[in-house]
Amino acid sequence: MTSVNPDRRRWIALALLAMAQFVVVLDASIVNVALPSIGRGLHFSQDSLSWVVNAYVLTFGGFLLLGGRMADLIGRRKMFIAGLIVFALASLAGGLAQSEGWLIAARAVQGLGAAMLSPAALSIVTTTFAEGADRNKALGVWGAVAGSGGAAGVLLGGVLTSGLGWRWVLFVNVPIGVIAALLAPRLIDESRAEAEQRNFDVAGAVSVTAGLSILVYALVDAQSAGWGSLQTVALLAISVLLLGAFVLIESRAGAPLVPFRIFRQQTVAGANVTGLLIGASLFSMFFFVSLYMQQVLGYGPLKAGISYLPLAGSIILSAGIASQLVTKIGFKPVLLVGLALIAIGLVWFAQISPDGSFASDILGPSLVAAVGLGFSFVPVTIAAVAGISNRDQGLASGLINTSQQVGGALGLAVLATIANSRTASALSDAHGASGAGRSALTDGFQSAFLTGAALAVLGFVLAFLMISREDSRRHVEAAVAESTA
Repeated sequence: MTSVNPDRRRWIALALLAMAQFVVVLDASIVNVALPSIGRGLHFSQDSLSWVVNAYVLTFGGFLLLGGRMADLIGRRKMFIAGLIVFALASLAGGLAQSEGWLIAARAVQGLGAAMLSPAALSIVTTTFAEGADRNKALGVWGAVAGSGGAAGVLLGGVLTSGLGWRWVLFVNVPIGVIAALLAPRLIDESRAEAEQRNFDVAGAVSVTAGLSILVYALVDAQSAGWGSLQTVALLAISVLLLGAFVLIESRAGAPLVPFRIFRQQTVAGANVTGLLIGASLFSMFFFVSLYMQQVLGYGPLKAGISYLPLAGSIILSAGIASQLVTKIGFKPVLLVGLALIAIGLVWFAQISPDGSFASDILGPSLVAAVGLGFSFVPVTIAAVAGISNRDQGLASGLINTSQQVGGALGLAVLATIANSRTASALSDAHGASGAGRSALTDGFQSAFLTGAALAVLGFVLAFLMISREDSRRHVEAAVAESTA
């Protein structure tokens, strides 16, 4: 296949896998800066414009679990390559879009491709690198690249939109996807759960995918429809019924899509609950910081994007440090420090001022939150796949991805509602006073940041209670044994 040294080959493969994941994460945020240009170019209504982002998040979050299990059963490399091709073709279609319906449909298919390739890529990493120091290094790289994708998306979106036009925020994915799909067979060996029954759990797949998709749709549309509206309440009820049916189906299936034995491992369950809360507290941070810079401080898209550079760089550095610390002291203490730093960073962000500046209001909390992200994202991923057999690596990868994505959708929906409610109340109290708009927006963002900090504190408490100290210690022992072997 190739004459490259096997050890070197797997690290080159990691670079390819991490780059693919970087593009997946980046694409959730890269269009944010381009939205005004997209709206003008395709004559979007204001209500429809948010669906350029939501359509991607909806199918990505809804299909992750199915994508992860299909990778285990069909073949991880096959699913990775198929996801890349779907993602690249959908990006091309989106860049060529001539109407709002066309673009929203392309973004939905992009999300589907991302849900196919993302859990496959992570499970390839975890089956290529055995549990221990090498896997920690690999997941440190993974965490650095994936964690910085959100910040890099804002920067790259600003650069491409300003220089080449909004269509290039989609076109840029095409060569990356094609090149990665061509390189994958040379660098990545095929793997699947050979011992598993190849029967596909159709009823389980339909119920969980529909349930998750409807849940994400209800959450992302709750801001416009209203939390107490008939639509939101009905969709949430349907989602609960479908997910309840999924649990019933899986408990009786001979070859379940999600074998519930995986949740008997306390650390896996704890990592997924914590991952959900990390997503809920942090993903929306990028959203509100971007709005604060552009709507309150008056930054243009490019300046706002450049302002994310310290944050992105700090994520990359802290993720590398976190992977080394996990090898030495275990994933639990590193995760707890990370969650504490996230909470501190968000409380600091809650002190923003209507007359603030980058140096006084953004730089400090950005650096603290970024280190918190690196120190939490890496160990929670390691914990989520620690002790999992190779046959279930796709499932475990799909679960932690799903937890973070659904957490992100939930957090953004709840925090946006809180921010908008506080802003509306502040505007009402101001009675048209000069500067009331910027002040009211700032009040709303402050409330959102404080709520995000509370979610991070809850994540800290649950991680402390649910993630096993013994599993964390065993992980260190495995790394020591590997290094002395």
